Amino acid sequence: MKKFLTTAALLCGLGMAHAATNPLFAPLFTADPAVLVDGGRVYLFGGRDEAPPEGKDYVMHEWRVFFTCDMVNWKDEGVPIKARDFAWAKGRAWASDVVKRHGKYWFYSTVEHATVPGFAVGVAVSDSPTGPFQDARGSALITNDMTTQTDIAWDDIDPAVFVDDDGQAYLYWGNTVLKVAKLKANMTELDGPITTVPVANFVEASYLHKRKVKGKSTYYLSYSQHFPEETAYMTGPSPTGPWTPQGVVMERNLKTKTIHQAFFDFNGKSYVAYHNAELPGGSEFRRSLAVEEFSYRADGTIPFIHQTRTGPKANPSPGCKP
Repeated sequence: MKKFLTTAALLCGLGMAHAATNPLFAPLFTADPAVLVDGGRVYLFGGRDEAPPEGKDYVMHEWRVFFTCDMVNWKDEGVPIKARDFAWAKGRAWASDVVKRHGKYWFYSTVEHATVPGFAVGVAVSDSPTGPFQDARGSALITNDMTTQTDIAWDDIDPAVFVDDDGQAYLYWGNTVLKVAKLKANMTELDGPITTVPVANFVEASYLHKRKVKGKSTYYLSYSQHFPEETAYMTGPSPTGPWTPQGVVMERNLKTKTIHQAFFDFNGKSYVAYHNAELPGGSEFRRSLAVEEFSYRADGTIPFIHQTRTGPKANPSPGCKP
């Protein structure tokens, strides 16, 4: 463990070690967190912002993955997949999500389609949470021409996948309009129609998680609202609602108009991953991942979560090997 904690640069083949203070993973700029808790580790995925300091647009070609055994020390596992690993994609490594099922790891991501105008959702699969991931379909799961609620090219972004205890998988995604569809057990096909969820002021970054509150399952549907964005959420008794708005839980950022959350539990504690732009040189298009620890209230609601520079305290996972 001591070797894992040492310096910012481990020897080649072992990646980079990062001691956690928010924001994470300097000098890399990273955004749009996806989280997987597996095997006593937390895996944190993010798209890499590559825009120059004077950049005027998002420049993102690949995703990065990091893991921790204790929420303080992170290891950089490099690039598990690039946008152009989807042969049908033009590029753009936008927001993603990852889930484990059937002993495999399924990576859902936003890319720009090469032949169907607009953004699309692809799905890739791997035998390892750190990749490499390969296109699981050879074609997009969602294309812009499949949804007609808006006439914008970026309304099919930010996929979020949730597998319930009964085995049913759900895909949430969208910009301006929040959409949801069931997934078949093979994780590569829709299982029924695409429907919409009416959410006031919804922008993007939908995310679904679940926990027991006083013995009953409560589903938490979080998202970004307004622009500049802030994080809000709703609760409901099922993965499809009905939903009760619960308010704002994280404030808007100062240096970038976006924010993007992923809630998770690890070793009995609760956390949220998000991005801001607080690394030196950070800006609208040069963002940075961060993590905060929080505790649910007695009634199961999420308190307002302040962004901090310190991040979580150590929470080591017994038996986890870095």
